[in-house]
Amino acid sequence: MSLQQLSVFVENRPGSLVSVLKTLADAQIDLNGLSVADTTEFGVLRLILSDPAKGEEVLQEAGFIVKATDVLAIDVNDTPGGLFQTADMLAFHGLNIEYMYAFGTKKERHAMIIFKTEDNRKAADVLKDGGVHVLDTQEVYERLYS
Repeated sequence: MSLQQLSVFVENRPGSLVSVLKTLADAQIDLNGLSVADTTEFGVLRLILSDPAKGEEVLQEAGFIVKATDVLAIDVNDTPGGLFQTADMLAFHGLNIEYMYAFGTKKERHAMIIFKTEDNRKAADVLKDGGVHVLDTQEVYERLYS
């Protein structure tokens, strides 16, 4: 029940993001979601792509440092408290969210949350037991494109 995310390490300077995006565009890889975390000198660009394996390959060939990571994707009602319930469930079971990011989908009043914990398998089980819809890879792409 996990989704493949790519983390790309880029210099924190003008044009670094453009180089990554051009590499993906030239390879006809669609960018579905992203998050950027930065430090003074470097940033970590986290990407959800239409074809993560091909994305990893073309980015490495272009000289980028890339790491593939399994993350979880969940469907959350886009209403006040929607994310609170999920975070509360994980905290209650001793699971820390290492990072997360969200984006809207074509499904009305729903958001997709991408996150990583120290134990994604346990987190997925806890969430499913709590009634949270944990999305598989196919469902993620259906929500983005349908």
